[in-house]
Amino acid sequence: MAGVAVGAEQMGAIAQAFNAEMVPFPVPAFFDFPRTRQMMWQERSVQQVLSRQGAADLALFGVGAIHSPVPSHVYASGYLDEPDRRMLASQDVVGDVCTVFLRADGSWRDIAINTRASGPTPLEPQRIPRRVAVVAAPAKAVALLAALRAGTITELVLDSGTARAVLHEARRRAGESGRPHGGATLR
Repeated sequence: MAGVAVGAEQMGAIAQAFNAEMVPFPVPAFFDFPRTRQMMWQERSVQQVLSRQGAADLALFGVGAIHSPVPSHVYASGYLDEPDRRMLASQDVVGDVCTVFLRADGSWRDIAINTRASGPTPLEPQRIPRRVAVVAAPAKAVALLAALRAGTITELVLDSGTARAVLHEARRRAGESGRPHGGATLR
């Protein structure tokens, strides 16, 4: 629970810096059953929060990576049991954005656990004009490229080590696929 309190404190500070309001969304990161999520989304209190999300003009988020020395909250907080982890590995998942898992090519639709995730799919935030990802871990390069390929990001804030790792990974994958930079624009 301490991680949740620290996260809420950080989000409050970010909201204040952007002259915005933080609206808590007290739902599990993952539901046990897709139907539970569907039913919860029908509740008025949840509808109010989703409506506020729909009116946003700026989204600020991070990118989680399956294989990172410093695991994201989703991976370190007990939300995923061993069968979930095996399933993610078998489906070549490399990371997540807002609890929705992605493969390296940016695909996400047929990853079963995503039907239980509380976060928006990569399509849902695309109507938000500014979608800013903040990533500061070179080990997240593959997951970050997946998020870019999924269309979740319009702007990036990176440290220099992560930027170099992303460029290296994009060039490596471009060489494997024969496509220039795997669809990403590199400068």
